[in-house]
Amino acid sequence: MRGALDLDVAQQPDYTLVTVTGGLHLGSYRQLRDGLLEIAADEPEAVIAGIGGLDLGDVAPVGVFGLVARRLGTWPGIPLALAAGAGDQAQALREHGVHRQVAIGENVRSAERALLRPSRQRTEVVLPRSLDASAVARAAVREACTRWEVPQFVYDGILVAGELAANVVQHTTSAATLRLDLRRGRLTIAVLDDDPRPAVLLPRTRPTAAGLGLHIVARSADTWGSSPRWSGGKVVWAVVTSEQPN
Repeated sequence: MRGALDLDVAQQPDYTLVTVTGGLHLGSYRQLRDGLLEIAADEPEAVIAGIGGLDLGDVAPVGVFGLVARRLGTWPGIPLALAAGAGDQAQALREHGVHRQVAIGENVRSAERALLRPSRQRTEVVLPRSLDASAVARAAVREACTRWEVPQFVYDGILVAGELAANVVQHTTSAATLRLDLRRGRLTIAVLDDDPRPAVLLPRTRPTAAGLGLHIVARSADTWGSSPRWSGGKVVWAVVTSEQPN
C-alpha cells in the first residue's frame, strides 16, 4: 500500500486518536509529520497514532515518530503513543529505536496504558476583541500562578501573555483564547485564533519600528513558536521556566 497517506482523527475523552493508513515513504514523510503536529496543536491530553494499517515500506522514515514526540515534548508537552497492530510493525519500530522515544502498544487500549502522562494544571480564558485583551491575559497569569503556587513564573508570564494577546488583537480580526498550562516545571502560554497566517518575528531596523511585541516574547520565553491547528487557525505559544534565559 504505497498510495496517498490518510489521517482520520477521532476525539476521545482522554486523548485524540489518529488512524493512519496508506504508505510511509520519503514522499509522505512531511504529510505525516505536519499532520500529527497540527493535531497536537489543538492541545489534547495525548495523541495516539493507530498505524496498524500503515505500510512502512522503506522503514527509514519511521524516525518521524521520534521527531514528532520530541517536538510535542517541547510544546504542547503532551505524550505520543503508537498502536502498532498485531503484525510486524512494532518489531520494525523497535529495531529502529523508536520505542526509546515513543510508547508502543499492540492496540489502542495497550497504547493508552503505555502513555506517560505528566501531571498537569490548565486554565483557559476567552480574550475580548479590544485593547483590554492584554490586561485580561496578564490578570489570568497572575491568578493562575497564585492558585498553582508558582510565583516564579509571574514576571515573564505576564510579559509574554500580554504581548501575545496584543498581537492577536492588532494583527487579526479573530476571536482568541488564552491557554495556560503548567507541567514538568514549565509554564506554557498559548493564544489560539482562527487566522491561519503564522506569527512571524521580523527584524527591527530601528527602535521605533513595529513588531516589538514578539521580540519581547522571544526574549522572555525559553522557546516560542506559531503552529497551525488541525481544526483551523493557529496557536502562538511560548514556554517559560523559572530560570531566566540568557
